[in-house]
Amino acid sequence: MLQRQIHQIKARLSLRTPQSEALDILADVLDTFEFSKSADPVAALEAIKTTYPSVTDFERDFPSLCFALATGVGKTRLMGAFIAYLYLTGRSKHFFILAPNTTIYNKLVADFSQQNSPKYVFRGIAEFAQLPPIVETGDNWERGYAVRGDLLGQTAIVFIFNVDKINKEQGRIRKLHEYIGESYFEYLSALPDLVLLMDEAHRYRAKAGLSAIAELRPVIGLELTATPRSVGAKSVPFKNVVYDYPLGQAMEDGYVKDPAVATREGFRADTVTPEQLERMKLEDGIHCHEHTKAELAIYAQQTGRKLVHPFMLVVAQDTTHAGEIRKFVESDEFFQGRYKGRVIEVHSGTKGEETEEATSKLIALEHDAQTDIVIHVNKLKEGWDVTNLYTIVPLRASASDILTEQTLGRGLRLPYGQRTGVEAVDRLTVIAHDRFDDVIKAARDPASLISIRKTVIVGGNGDVSDVGAQIVTAPSNVETMLTGRSGSFEESEQKPYVFETPEEREVARVTWEVIEREFERKIKTGIDKLETPEVQAEITRIVKEVMSPEQGTFETFEQKADVAATVAKVTKQLVMHTISIPEIVVLPTSEVNFGFNDFDLSNLETIARQPLSDQIMVQKLRDESRAFLARTVDSAKEERLENYLVRHLMDLPQIDYDTQSELLFKLAGQMVKRLEAYLSTPEDVENVLIGHGKDLARFIFEQMKGHYWESPTDYRASVSRGFVMLKPQAYNVPSSAFIRNFRMPVNPLKDTPKYVFEGFAKCCYPYQKFQSDQEREFAVIIEAGSETSVQRWMKPGVGQFRIEYSAGQSYEPDFVVETDKEKFIVEIKAKNEVADPVVQAKAKAARKWIHHANNHAKETCEKPWTYVLVPHDAVKPSATLASLVAAYAQAAELI
Repeated sequence: MLQRQIHQIKARLSLRTPQSEALDILADVLDTFEFSKSADPVAALEAIKTTYPSVTDFERDFPSLCFALATGVGKTRLMGAFIAYLYLTGRSKHFFILAPNTTIYNKLVADFSQQNSPKYVFRGIAEFAQLPPIVETGDNWERGYAVRGDLLGQTAIVFIFNVDKINKEQGRIRKLHEYIGESYFEYLSALPDLVLLMDEAHRYRAKAGLSAIAELRPVIGLELTATPRSVGAKSVPFKNVVYDYPLGQAMEDGYVKDPAVATREGFRADTVTPEQLERMKLEDGIHCHEHTKAELAIYAQQTGRKLVHPFMLVVAQDTTHAGEIRKFVESDEFFQGRYKGRVIEVHSGTKGEETEEATSKLIALEHDAQTDIVIHVNKLKEGWDVTNLYTIVPLRASASDILTEQTLGRGLRLPYGQRTGVEAVDRLTVIAHDRFDDVIKAARDPASLISIRKTVIVGGNGDVSDVGAQIVTAPSNVETMLTGRSGSFEESEQKPYVFETPEEREVARVTWEVIEREFERKIKTGIDKLETPEVQAEITRIVKEVMSPEQGTFETFEQKADVAATVAKVTKQLVMHTISIPEIVVLPTSEVNFGFNDFDLSNLETIARQPLSDQIMVQKLRDESRAFLARTVDSAKEERLENYLVRHLMDLPQIDYDTQSELLFKLAGQMVKRLEAYLSTPEDVENVLIGHGKDLARFIFEQMKGHYWESPTDYRASVSRGFVMLKPQAYNVPSSAFIRNFRMPVNPLKDTPKYVFEGFAKCCYPYQKFQSDQEREFAVIIEAGSETSVQRWMKPGVGQFRIEYSAGQSYEPDFVVETDKEKFIVEIKAKNEVADPVVQAKAKAARKWIHHANNHAKETCEKPWTYVLVPHDAVKPSATLASLVAAYAQAAELI
């Protein structure tokens, strides 16, 4: 039952792998010692050390364990999971959360109490949705919410306090409270199940204020931090770390941004003065910042997700240095004064620690679109983990300073909670011209917390242009001709050539919006359905309803514009110039479940465990199996021999006893038969099951893992839209010099991705970007006059297809081409990458999508689809679409 609750908590809270592992460890630890205030801490430590040897000392008067999770992985969510597990398993209903400062305190209060917030830590826990935990804080404790909740006895109670508040209010907390009948401190210390959770635990080790906390005598302390070391010059590692998930691993697993170090191509620090170097780093930092800002704007536009406003952090040496930097970056000398009024300067306290006011300013940057540059003095610390810091310019910093978690950690959080697959959106860039080689060398050190594998070159033919960043917006050609919205570089409006009068153009604009808003989802067949009389009539009716309130005397307006005729022209053009792509969603037809397929154990002949003597068995009392043996000595034996194994298997989080009991007893029975085959007496069989039961259960489980499944029991394909309107695309280019005719290759060819191309006759868009010269060459092929069967083509924008090739990973095809008889998804890949597992996974997903799309096409009399995976060396001027399809088409299949 406990394991099922763990599995449900993981699923409901969408825990990441490190959070899940930490929860598993807590559950395991709680089974090793007595969960009560009367428990012996020494005995508890010895029991935990057996399984977790990294824990050598609690370092407190009560059992306390540290869970070290890298910045950005989700310590607050893990606290919520801990509380949910302890409450739902009946171990505790009282939780005391300690924050190191006011900023983190306010954040914790919001995350634990604001149920409508997306950051609410208990979102998904059904028991807390019906009866939310009572949250009592350092600001409202005197109102007695917790005591009233205890009287009702129905829900969890979470106390959140700031260390400073405890220190300042110790006298009041220890005074008699009229409502409670005792002091608040006495009330807390008397709670029999109080669990202490310490956020950023490294901030208050050895502080005098914690002596009062120790007097509360919690059952257990759960410490969370990204840096499990004491603060100060003589920093020492914690002795109670039970789980460690370092920053390097978080980067590898994709839970935080990818840090990259930037420099100029061929840069030599000895050729410039220190002043010139600082200016160069600031200017190149701005180039990276503006490049990122453009990429974030494009991503938000393409996906419909929130727009993230990035900022650049400049780390100055001291306050005088910071003032000089601010004066320079706000002057006309720095990019013609473009950043005047868009700079803030944040100083820390006199002791080198950030003040609450300074930290509050830094946190506010996450929602501030007016600030581009932040100049900060002194070392950074926790408490202001924003998600929109993308560029760091550390001035006068050593390589070791740059690579600290304090410096990089502040900018590693992902604004969308996960990586997007867009490199600029997922990257944190550090400008380190003078320290470039040193930083790379230090990052390669196995002892380094950070592993920087990416580099960014600014200027010339580098990754980031030093001449600016501008967005080319490209509505589809049909949108331009119907609404007048231009796809030009200057973003000017142009007159639609389909409609002449202002009245017709207004009707056309509203018609476009009505179709996009209401008919994409309403029509389950292809886009041709828009031209049927009944749909035309319905669109006309809605357009009139929409326009009547705006026009007032609509009758007069309608005399100048035939609404029905205009609607007919709009839909005709849409059908002619749009590739009809259905939106296909594959959904489970029943509840998602998990379990194991039936199988028989193999390699049982390798099992030859022998009985243990009573003396050895008695000596095993300190770990889980020893406790079990103690109960056996007391005659609490199992009625069935299989139970000795099933007991251990039930403790595994991947196993749900309620649904898997039949298989568990079958496999346990096979193990018992093996023991009976070589042991002489039933007593010896039971002895082995008691003494070696945990190891034998592991043997069984290792084979069970090969038969594990966790997926929907059945699927169905649902067409949510018969077609998808062509959304505007956007591209980031330095200037108009980077726009060229698609028939002109770029020199060198590797720079092709930096350009936007135009001049197409059959493309659905006026501009397109190609990731390789082979993609550009393919566009030349399908645009050729000999390809008379090609009606239209495009490189699909984000969201044009909904093809998922891995959990949460979407596949965006290179090309979609429509001919007079068929439609093709075409992928151009380097020859040596065709067999890559990711490429093959995408191809498999595409074939599955095409299988459903073709079933839909048969029902609606649409054109069939084909998937074509083309190696790059096959894209030659002599090739044709027909020859490439004949050689590289892949059959659709239901997978």
